[in-house]
Amino acid sequence: MRDPGSDSCRMSDFEELPAVAAAPTGLPGSLELGAFSVSLSVADLDSSRAFYEKLGFEVTGGSAEHNYLILKNGETTIGLFHGMFEGNVLTFNPGLTNRMERLESYADVRTIQASLEEEGVALQTRAEGESGPASITLTDPDGNAVLIDQFF
Repeated sequence: MRDPGSDSCRMSDFEELPAVAAAPTGLPGSLELGAFSVSLSVADLDSSRAFYEKLGFEVTGGSAEHNYLILKNGETTIGLFHGMFEGNVLTFNPGLTNRMERLESYADVRTIQASLEEEGVALQTRAEGESGPASITLTDPDGNAVLIDQFF
């Protein structure tokens, strides 16, 4: 899995996003994880982009120069990453909605980390500090990588 602190996302990447007060209430789930996407490890960034564009996806972020692209189709998000990690990763982004709105109020990744540790979930990497960008990584029982990556 990639080094969570190595990606090139910056606070300025999210300043232009529309803001909403909080995630909608009444949705299923007991732990607010934020926007969901699948991060795909791809052999050829250009051919993968072309394939997903045929499925209606549009590039909305990332940089081919930095070996990754973010694509959206409606509220569905996929990330294409070349040479950053092995296998595919289930990705959650606290503070963002699937509509790419920035939440003013959300569960910080450190709160999520504490909840997971309280439940006995083993983490491969932990979030440090008291606030700001951070991430945690874990693996589900079937070996699927999970990244909870907070950008701000």
